[in-house]
Amino acid sequence: SRREAPSMPRGFYFDNTRCTGCRTCALACKDFHDHGPDQAFRRVIDYEGGSWKVDADGTVSTDAYGYHISLSCNHCTSAACTKVCPTGAMHRDDMGLVWPDMSRCIGCGYCTMACPYHAPAIDQELKRSSKCDGCHGRVAAGRSPICIEACPLRALDFGTTGELAERHPDDFDRCTRSVMPLPPKEATTPNLFVLASPAARRAEAGDGRIANREELGL
Repeated sequence: SRREAPSMPRGFYFDNTRCTGCRTCALACKDFHDHGPDQAFRRVIDYEGGSWKVDADGTVSTDAYGYHISLSCNHCTSAACTKVCPTGAMHRDDMGLVWPDMSRCIGCGYCTMACPYHAPAIDQELKRSSKCDGCHGRVAAGRSPICIEACPLRALDFGTTGELAERHPDDFDRCTRSVMPLPPKEATTPNLFVLASPAARRAEAGDGRIANREELGL
């Protein structure tokens, strides 16, 4: 369906204070979708910064920090991928989830270039766009995306903004839609709600870096 998205779109809640970077979410996603080693709908970014110094008395002090971000498609309210798709294959369905209709996709790659989160990729076997679809089949059946069920630390959740606010009443109002190194929320209005850790707040100073660029293919 290509009807307008519901007034309360679905998205991900991510508790950055809980995530240990174990990658169980990413592996569960790969297993569920039968992906090979070079394909992934969910990735984990390792971000770190700060430094250390030797003080006058010979002791060492540090302000180093590090944290992890579990990231997939954010099913953005203003999704860049749907705006540039020439055939309408990349669409938002009636559950508010964004994914490509393979029967209409021509594999042009415009969506991969437009998305600031690098969510869509061209499947090298099918020559078509491929990305997280929010496990729309599971959601339609009243279940959660596979990554949510897999997280051992319960750092991930999924639902409408109303559902997420109800399930996380003490934290949801403190969530942000962007932490370093993600783009500012104004880019696409992502439906991603991050409870930022103290380390992520520290990173706002801009002195950090992605520590696993090779793993991410950056």
